[in-house]
Amino acid sequence: MLRLYNTLTRREEEFARSVTTRCACTSCGPTVYNRGHIGNFRTFVCLDVLRRALKYHCGYQVRQVMNFTDVDDRTIAGSQKAGMPLREYTDQYIAAFREEHGDARLEPHEENPRATDDANLRAMTDLIAALEKNGHTYRSDGSIYFRLRRSTATASSRASIMRASSGRAHRLGLLQQG
Repeated sequence: MLRLYNTLTRREEEFARSVTTRCACTSCGPTVYNRGHIGNFRTFVCLDVLRRALKYHCGYQVRQVMNFTDVDDRTIAGSQKAGMPLREYTDQYIAAFREEHGDARLEPHEENPRATDDANLRAMTDLIAALEKNGHTYRSDGSIYFRLRRSTATASSRASIMRASSGRAHRLGLLQQG
């Protein structure tokens, strides 16, 4: 029996086998503005242990998606300082991460989307619009921020936000079905 901490319910719960033996895992990957360090890789090692437990101990067919955050203030500043296009700048750190991930004998993920992939940019835009429409954001200095005081929403209202964003967040693994 595998027990995991559920951050939504804030309880440890049994990871119950569903109708199928397939398991989808979504995790945040690195922000690719520099090479990874031991603090970054601690997270990836822990996720690999979970992946292997689900796969080899529990018998699941695991499909793991880990994203690359390839656009933020640090990637933009780094690419400008290096005089390189953003994509080229982040490509070098993605390649280094993949090499180091393999050197650490971590299993490869089935999918590694980038934040700047067209479908992901559209999904983020839709999700932000849905959050904004439901009063979960505020604007300041030309940016849109998540309104923390509204974040105590119930699981059902979180699901309604996802439905309002055309379901793209579900397809991209931004929210797992419960």
